[in-house]
Amino acid sequence: MRNILVDSLKQTPLEQQKLEIVERKGLGHPDCICDAIMDRISVGLSQEYLKKVGVILHHNIDKSLLAAGEAETQFGGGKIKKPMLLVIGDRATFEVDGEKIPVEEIAIKTAKEWFKERLRFVDPEKHVRFQVELKPGHPELMDIFKRKGRVLGANDTSAAVGYAPMTRTEQIVLGTEKYLNSPKFKKRFPESGEDVKVMGFRKNNELRLTIGMAFVDRYVKNESDYFKKKEAIQEEITSFVEKKAYFDKATIELNTLDKKGRGIDGVYITVLGTSAEAGDSGQVGRGNRTNGVIPLNRPFCSEAAAGKNPVSHVGKIYNTLTHKIASEVYSKVSGLEEVYIWLLSQIGKPIDEPAVAAAQVVMKGNNSFESVKRQIEEVVNHELENIDKFTEDLANGKIPIC
Repeated sequence: MRNILVDSLKQTPLEQQKLEIVERKGLGHPDCICDAIMDRISVGLSQEYLKKVGVILHHNIDKSLLAAGEAETQFGGGKIKKPMLLVIGDRATFEVDGEKIPVEEIAIKTAKEWFKERLRFVDPEKHVRFQVELKPGHPELMDIFKRKGRVLGANDTSAAVGYAPMTRTEQIVLGTEKYLNSPKFKKRFPESGEDVKVMGFRKNNELRLTIGMAFVDRYVKNESDYFKKKEAIQEEITSFVEKKAYFDKATIELNTLDKKGRGIDGVYITVLGTSAEAGDSGQVGRGNRTNGVIPLNRPFCSEAAAGKNPVSHVGKIYNTLTHKIASEVYSKVSGLEEVYIWLLSQIGKPIDEPAVAAAQVVMKGNNSFESVKRQIEEVVNHELENIDKFTEDLANGKIPIC
């Protein structure tokens, strides 16, 4: 019998509150680069373990530092003076029953492939150095993977929380970054780099978006050309937001540190389209939460989900599963305004039997909580019962992280 608690939450739904702040770090942001690559390496290792020995083995590729390099930006095209350094850690299984696993080769190959696929101007052979700091794990944690059962035991005592639905502000912040990094947008505005950050601030029903976007210097002739292109991009973003969101007023501001008359020093311009080339380093876990945004008004877990193994590390499993359960409850149970799902693991206990699984719901209008309590519990129980299918999707990279 699972310990499932369902409770009514007495609070004003976030959509109806006066203040909301939401952030989204984009594809080329140094923190997001770390998250994306480490998780891709975890997926790659999971597939290699399955191919070699038929099961996923102990690994946590959740420690990483992308140390910024050095660049010399110039209108018309600058140059990279010192490459970035990507440090890859933490634990992995290198051998099982005499079978060697090429962990370091998989890590570097996967990272290079990601750069080639996602960042148009980064050549991983020239612009990035790689330092692999992966070592074998603790014997007791590795032994979890040798214990039989439908699901494994949790390798940590950890808590996570997810919610549904996303507010309009969360949706537009997420959607704006995705649009700015879409192939369609890049084709129309090739001068726009992948390093994008969107900060959304809603006061009552008025929205303000502050956007930071690295420009690519090879597509900018001079200072005048920069501000001309910036104005065109800002107009396009404003048009996109006004079509997608319903606010009384929407204000869009782009690259607000810029100052005319200061030449190359007064504009946000890069050689490769990411500040990681020279201006900013990155780390795993400092970027978006697993639903894609950083929602400052919501409860969220500090665990870095990216790169953790998908079958026993609850820091990854519960962080993503809580959002899925919340969405399932919200879509299947009528009369709900908001849903919050909490999961707490206990190290060594099966991941489908958390120490507690709690659902807190904000009811819509005068709808009765007691009439839906049992249904909510059934949805939560169903998702935990099928957690093995969920972890399989994580292992196959079907569920996006961050």
